[in-house]
Amino acid sequence: MKDFFIEKFQYNFDSNQRMINCMEANSKAYTQRAQDLIGHTFNAHHIWNCRILGQTPKQTVWEVFQLKDLHQMNTATNNQSMDILSSFELTKITEYTNTRGQSYSNRVDDILYHIINHSTYHRGQLMTELKQHGVIPISTDYIFFKR
Repeated sequence: MKDFFIEKFQYNFDSNQRMINCMEANSKAYTQRAQDLIGHTFNAHHIWNCRILGQTPKQTVWEVFQLKDLHQMNTATNNQSMDILSSFELTKITEYTNTRGQSYSNRVDDILYHIINHSTYHRGQLMTELKQHGVIPISTDYIFFKR
């Protein structure tokens, strides 16, 4: 099962890299909405990783990043997830408190799956935002990664 997640996080990382490259090539379309969406995507990934690790997140949910910092954010969050995959049992229960102060518990594999799904959702929103500003959207569908 860990191999499943390694491949999905490679897809997630590669898709994020392609999306960042697209935004760099079309920096005028890096609107406030685009900044909010991409920042939220990486912040949420970081926050979920921290919940699994039992650490306090360094970022808030809606922190905004400069375009020049996005590759580093993508690498850092992906590396953190790879570390989790190498050191945690996927069935381990993680207890955490969400940003509203509510306590929950979930399995590590469910949280990791959520991270990937959440990122995919927001990449779609980002491509819509870029398209509205004249950018030809790129496809980050999983099947294209597999071809």
